[in-house]
Amino acid sequence: MPDYGHPLVLGTFITPTALDPGRVVQLAELTEAVNLDIASFQDHPHRADFLDTYTLLTWVAAKTSRLRVSANVMNLPLRPPAMLARAAASLDVLSQGRFELGLGAGGFPKAVHAMGGAGHSPGQSVKALEEAISIIREVWDADEAGPLRFDGEHYSVPAMKRGPRPAHDINIWLGAYKPRMLRLTGRKADGWLSTLQYLKMPGMADAHKIIDDSALEEGRLPGEIRRLLNLLDVGFSTTGRGHLQGPPRQWVDELLPLVLEHGFSAFLIGRDDPYVIQTFGEEVGPALRAAVARERRSTGRKAAVRPNVTLNKRRTTIDFDVLPGEMTSKVLRPGDRGYEDVRHSYSRAGAPALVIQCGNADDVVAAVTYARHQNVDISVRSGGHGISGRSTNDGGIVIDLSKMNSIRVLDANTGRIRIEPGARWGHVARALAPHGLAMSSGDYGDVGVGGLATTGGIGYLARKYGLTIDHITAAEIVVADGRKLRVDTTHHPSLFWALRGAGGNFGVVTAFELDAYPLQDVAQVTITVDATDTADVLTEWGRMVEEAPRDLSSFMSLLPRRRGAPVTARITLVYAGDDVEAAQAALMPFLEVGPVLQQEAQLAPYHAIVAPSDNRHVGQGLADSRSGMLEHMTREAAENIEVAIKSGDIMIMQFRSMGGAVHDVPRDRMAWAHRTQHFSVLAATAPTKVPRLDEHWGRLYPLLNGMYLSFETGTDPARLLDAFPEPVLTRLRRLKAEWDPHEVFNQNFNIPPTP
Repeated sequence: MPDYGHPLVLGTFITPTALDPGRVVQLAELTEAVNLDIASFQDHPHRADFLDTYTLLTWVAAKTSRLRVSANVMNLPLRPPAMLARAAASLDVLSQGRFELGLGAGGFPKAVHAMGGAGHSPGQSVKALEEAISIIREVWDADEAGPLRFDGEHYSVPAMKRGPRPAHDINIWLGAYKPRMLRLTGRKADGWLSTLQYLKMPGMADAHKIIDDSALEEGRLPGEIRRLLNLLDVGFSTTGRGHLQGPPRQWVDELLPLVLEHGFSAFLIGRDDPYVIQTFGEEVGPALRAAVARERRSTGRKAAVRPNVTLNKRRTTIDFDVLPGEMTSKVLRPGDRGYEDVRHSYSRAGAPALVIQCGNADDVVAAVTYARHQNVDISVRSGGHGISGRSTNDGGIVIDLSKMNSIRVLDANTGRIRIEPGARWGHVARALAPHGLAMSSGDYGDVGVGGLATTGGIGYLARKYGLTIDHITAAEIVVADGRKLRVDTTHHPSLFWALRGAGGNFGVVTAFELDAYPLQDVAQVTITVDATDTADVLTEWGRMVEEAPRDLSSFMSLLPRRRGAPVTARITLVYAGDDVEAAQAALMPFLEVGPVLQQEAQLAPYHAIVAPSDNRHVGQGLADSRSGMLEHMTREAAENIEVAIKSGDIMIMQFRSMGGAVHDVPRDRMAWAHRTQHFSVLAATAPTKVPRLDEHWGRLYPLLNGMYLSFETGTDPARLLDAFPEPVLTRLRRLKAEWDPHEVFNQNFNIPPTP
């Protein structure tokens, strides 16, 4: 029987005794402390001397930080599948993806009946378990429209709201021995959970064959199903007598064939002995992992294969067979559970052929090396929403950095911080707050670090502290040829210059270093005004912003008439100074911008006004947008904007203040050269309105000077000069020829290299 290639999972099978509950939890905590992966527990609700397993799983998950937890196995007749699914998903969400579902048909049918449960005969158990798996997965499928309805032979769900959605793809491992149960495992399960001492009838090889044949009949591949093994009555001795009774080296020698010849990849030891658990974790585990890795390298064994449902949906544009073995567990393809979570951006629906989820810079190197030879579009996505839509594609590869999201304060005294690109700015603000630090980043906490920190960063603190990129002091990047580099003013300074404004064209940034600045509370005022006289409101707001002290930055969202309401302007003002009287003097005049419909004011920590909501990206937002910059909010510009917003063709226009500290930076210090404009302008609409959007934008365009790449969905190469006015563009084209001559990174408004 072959090695199916799954990564090893090592853990414990702990007795959930109610006679000494503290010890039960301590054994679970020890499991984590010795670097084992998972703690599992029996589930026999009819036993008064056992803790309720689900309550215990919840408690253990709360007491640990890395450890996965599972029943070994859940007694299905006493846990209705619809509620079991909801409880499992809830625990998975609360534990941040650390729950797995061991599931069984339930033994001791007399005890089950005595407790009011639904005991089944063997044949009925298989059917009941199959129905239960279907219900559980339907409950987890929160993306499916409409309520769950199920009318089966053993279970009925008249109508039930789906969800919550698990934090990860929960594995369903079936505890089974009989042929009919093994066939069900091959058809429906993610794993087969058995016990070594009970593997007599059918034999080990026979059981694998039944599972494999059933999987193939279902259109699945056998390698999709993990094989797990409980090891009972084990121990360590110096004599070495008996199976799994000798010293750690003997354990490795005996377990290795179970991996390589019999396909098992998970071992759970059933001894409530701290010494046995510690030795298994600290001595056997590392040695066994190393031995398996050596054997797999020597034989060229690749990681576990994907199911046929995935194979059927693959794009022919991608050569999956040359995907590095170490990357196969980090990719998602059409048909995989979890693919729906990563295929879209915030604003644009996508259908990539492959999404590679990188966990570190080495993963990025492997992803870039593989992707650049596939002759398809390569999109790079950080952790945020991406208005431009360029962080996804159709039929290409997405390099997803959302798992690279660490935030570190390197020196609180100087404000030096290190942030990975997959973090979201709301999380950054929250992490910096205890140190009294902040970093301007935008107006929304779900914006990702990577996209914003390579293009600009016009935030609520821009007029006082400048753009986000003004504070970047170094970056770590993987360039097109796969090299990892650190860039700053002394290491590859030209590349460092280009990254700050045009970074998406030159590689994948895997970390940024920035100088944050001291900041505590800010005053935030939100005013909604009647903007029927749109041009008047715009010019007055623009004048006030330019005349305001640097401590004040402002954004305005202009919304068209809706359901009888007038054109409205939602003005956000953030004052970052610590003088209350000065703040009032700066903020109060804005109440005269137009007829006030609503106002709110608060003094709050900066992180509170950019709090992340951790939204999923489902391609729901503004499908097309145009971006530009204004030196000043002139009357002519305001009148053109009024015509556009009153036409009904525009969904929203947004204006962000610059000036102040943004203008302090010399225009040649980095690729962002817009150091005289006072306002960024965004106009967005739905796909059906694009021709009208361009018509309105065309009237405003002659009055604009500049463009912000992150807000532009158009791809007209002529607009590169708007984003990078000469001599910036010429310099960027030369650098593109040096660092990415084959245009591997061509999706972020591609800069063509100098021939």
